[in-house]
Amino acid sequence: MNKAFLLFLLFTGVFFTSCVPTKDLIYLQKNENTENSSLVNPVVSKPYRVQTNDILSIKIKALDAKLVAMFNASDAGEGKTVSDQTLYFDGYSVDDHGNIRVPVLGEVNVIGFTLEEIRIKIEKQLLDEYFNKEANIFVTVKLAGLRYTINGEITNPGTRTLFQEKVNVLEAIANSGDITMVGNRRDVTIIRQYPHGTEIHSLDLTDINVMNSPYYYIQPNDYIYVKPLKQKSWGTGMTGIQSISSVIALISVVATTIVLINR
Repeated sequence: MNKAFLLFLLFTGVFFTSCVPTKDLIYLQKNENTENSSLVNPVVSKPYRVQTNDILSIKIKALDAKLVAMFNASDAGEGKTVSDQTLYFDGYSVDDHGNIRVPVLGEVNVIGFTLEEIRIKIEKQLLDEYFNKEANIFVTVKLAGLRYTINGEITNPGTRTLFQEKVNVLEAIANSGDITMVGNRRDVTIIRQYPHGTEIHSLDLTDINVMNSPYYYIQPNDYIYVKPLKQKSWGTGMTGIQSISSVIALISVVATTIVLINR
């Protein structure tokens, strides 16, 4: 009787501790502190400031295209696909001194500037040194893709480049095939580069309030790491069926051992 009771306790304990709870798999859950509203407060995000190793895409246009042809490193043309390789070779890389080299204009310091500030700076230099207002200069400055690396318990780890102005961490994860069932959604690590050094931040993606975090939107060169749950190290199964199979196998071993000892 005691042996059967111990086996029952063993079965129950392993079953309930080995499965991955549903609450650990669902994103953006409301908790007791969340107001009864379908709306989330808007994230007040600061504009991104350019750092070293960023790659910028700069296009200069005017009424007379020939006037600005020499300022543009290349032009993919309308309807043509721009690849990562094209942006790497034809974009403007920010060097260790925070400068980019623009044809004719030479070196332009951009470190710590927003994209809008860089646009205004280049436009002003063009008007002061080369053109008049009647030329209708139009300058566009963008990041040459938002590049990030994701690793850990993710379906398709690796480095990705998304051609969007803003990308949140959930979009970054979705573009990598989502977090595996044994990935810890409650403690996702964001390693981010700043002018003063590297900082590590943690996000709980199961909490809807994560959308208010200043780290909810990723930045260029972010490293995202998804930690494993303890269920992975136990190796007892992620679902109920897997856990039952593991428990049955464990009970068979224990029962066989008891029979052999009693003989």
